[in-house]
Amino acid sequence: QVQLVESGGGLVQPGGSLRLSCTASEKIISIYTTGWFRQAPGKQRELVARITRSGRTNYADSVKGRFTISRDNAKNTVYLQMNSLKPEDTAVYYCNANDVIYDYWGQGTQVTVSS
Repeated sequence: QVQLVESGGGLVQPGGSLRLSCTASEKIISIYTTGWFRQAPGKQRELVARITRSGRTNYADSVKGRFTISRDNAKNTVYLQMNSLKPEDTAVYYCNANDVIYDYWGQGTQVTVSS
């Protein structure tokens, strides 16, 4: 069973930055579509950013220009660089890796944007 371990969440002031990391227990980051989702209290989980096996990326409209997804295949890790954070970015952020057959999720990391 593949495990995804997230890190990098925390409390940050509006306008600040955080970088989330997600490391897989097996070498799947380069061959799966990986992404970041988030879920705020009382809301559905939503896609934030995704990177495909070929390296194509896509972002939620609400984070375009502020967030960047990237990966390091050698470290089997995917990152989410979050800049210009807003209070509405507050949520639990989840890492996901999937292909046609498998769908893996991390345990989530809390991001709180507040002054």
